[in-house]
Amino acid sequence: MMGGAVWSSAALWNGVTLLNDAAVGVYGMILSAAFCGITWTRGKKWAYGLSMAAILLAQAAVYGMTTDLQLLKLLYPLVTHMPLVLVLAILERKLLWPTISVLTAYLCCQLRRWLALLLTALMSGGAEVQTAAELALTLPLLLGLLYFVAPAVRTIAGYKPAMQVRFGLIPAVGYLFDYLTRIYTDLLAQGTPAAVEFMPFVCCVAYLAFVLRSSAENETRLRLEQTQENLHLQVTQATREIASLRESERRASTYRHDLRHHMQYLAGCIENGRTEQAQAYIREVCAEIESQKVRVFCENETVNLILSAFAGRAEESGVPLRVRAEVPHFIPVAETDLCVLLSNALENALHACQRQNAAGLPAYIETSAYEQDGRFFLQLANACSTPVLFEDGVPVTREPGHGLGVRSICAIVEKYGGIYSFTQKQEQFILRISI
Repeated sequence: MMGGAVWSSAALWNGVTLLNDAAVGVYGMILSAAFCGITWTRGKKWAYGLSMAAILLAQAAVYGMTTDLQLLKLLYPLVTHMPLVLVLAILERKLLWPTISVLTAYLCCQLRRWLALLLTALMSGGAEVQTAAELALTLPLLLGLLYFVAPAVRTIAGYKPAMQVRFGLIPAVGYLFDYLTRIYTDLLAQGTPAAVEFMPFVCCVAYLAFVLRSSAENETRLRLEQTQENLHLQVTQATREIASLRESERRASTYRHDLRHHMQYLAGCIENGRTEQAQAYIREVCAEIESQKVRVFCENETVNLILSAFAGRAEESGVPLRVRAEVPHFIPVAETDLCVLLSNALENALHACQRQNAAGLPAYIETSAYEQDGRFFLQLANACSTPVLFEDGVPVTREPGHGLGVRSICAIVEKYGGIYSFTQKQEQFILRISI
């Protein structure tokens, strides 16, 4: 009975050890794939899954051929790491980043190993406790790394090769250090396991923190570049709109200048009894002049042009637009910035009112613009029955492609060191700007 119990305990221990070995293999292979910038199709997923199974079977075959633990450690890179790099390189059609991905995944294995050693030391346990701890930590660590770390690591795959190499130096050095000091030599074999593994653990944590910080900074930079590009496009569009409105005003002035010729033609038609022809001509000229008319709201040309354009659009949409503008010819705001500011504010208000009309609700826009003590003030209020979502006092939207107008307004106001506020109360949305 005693011998049977010993055999049963040994068999159980061997089973747990093999399961832990398989778990660390799966852990490393999943992380390696997650760190790669591969576009995963169904076929690639199947190919990688079969490759993982083949590598695990190869590990099992090697384990079956020898019981020499040291030999198994020596053969591990040939059985696992090199085939894994080869498979990922074929799937990604690149070699550099798949290699770095595998090295980074190996570095992340240090988290699992050292935390297990720490738990073992705290519990005064032996090899059994360590193995059980490693096995228990595998899934939580894997999920955490996949969710928080993998997206940041994947962004590096889009960098230039020289930058990828820089990011890959730490995992590569960590890999070589580990094998040269613990496996291929016994330089660190005599130390306390938790102490021996502490430096690789710190290296891993520092590296992952560096990658996360770098990824966040890169994301911020890309977002700023995109915002600047969008602002540039809006400024370009605004410049074109101003030029178009000026051309319309010029044509209207030309029509007014040519009024004498129109009157002579009409007089000739009346004298010859061609009344219907005269009436048709009058209608044609009036329509053409009306289409080119620029309404006068204030002294500032840019403000007039923008307000006039949106007044026409609001009228076509059946949205009452009430304007009170006292803006002088000169204000301390660049023409393009003023155009982007007013256009976006009025555009957002008009869209909100169009939604109001579609829902059968009241719609209106009230605009007040004036200059005082060298500052430009703008208040724009519109009907808005739908609750607006705010983040840090700024309205946001979850609809893709929307929200750029608000960001443009904020960027321009901040450019001039001004103040903006967005509020919603009593089914009314109000924008106030001071620059």
